[in-house]
Amino acid sequence: MKYMLLIWNRPGFTEELTEQDRTALFGEVDEIMKELTETGELIGGQALANPSQTLTVRLVDGNPEVLDGPFMESKEQFAGYLAVDCDSPQRAAEIAARWPDVRYGGAMEVRPIMDEAGTEM
Repeated sequence: MKYMLLIWNRPGFTEELTEQDRTALFGEVDEIMKELTETGELIGGQALANPSQTLTVRLVDGNPEVLDGPFMESKEQFAGYLAVDCDSPQRAAEIAARWPDVRYGGAMEVRPIMDEAGTEM
């Protein structure tokens, strides 16, 4: 089964870390990515640009309007994702639990990816 692991964190939190802690955090990410590549579980993933570069499209007075910013009522912002193909939701959650951002106040959302038939709905 394929899962999308959505990375939510507090923008700028890495700048608050010491250089040593930042290096350790990115080292952990590299290790997880290497492991998932070796096991064949990694499908893909990307980090996202700073939320200040975000545009949001909302319906305003019946018309789509493009607005600056994410405008989320949350301390966390969507920061990136991993797509994995693993045996169970428990394995996907295990991978998410190891993601270092979680220790720094972030969260990982684990969501199954629908197949082309969309039978999961």
